[in-house]
Amino acid sequence: MSDLKNLAETLVNLTVKDVNELATILKDEYGIEPAAAAVVMAAGGGDAAEEKTEFDVILKSAGASKLAIVKLVKDLTGAGLKEAKDIVDGAPAAIKTGISKDEAEALKKQLEEAGAEVELK
Repeated sequence: MSDLKNLAETLVNLTVKDVNELATILKDEYGIEPAAAAVVMAAGGGDAAEEKTEFDVILKSAGASKLAIVKLVKDLTGAGLKEAKDIVDGAPAAIKTGISKDEAEALKKQLEEAGAEVELK
């Protein structure tokens, strides 16, 4: 069972290039048509080629100006002061999730200008 779990993890983490190479090997050496590669890509192997449309803004650290970051998080999220403080104190923590790339980059820029360390996922 452990070997199957390792195989599944390996397949899910394949890049598009690896999936294409695997499809070629399966077709040439085993007679399995490349349609099987679509199953692998549907399982997660095709993520590298797809344009990501939803992003999460993660506060990694408030930096030196914690109070300014708490106020900014409050303004950006619409949360209350206590909730914003809890988010900042709980870093790394998500500020906003499932937002567009432009919105995520704008939030990241504002937070970094205030001194925070931010990551987009």
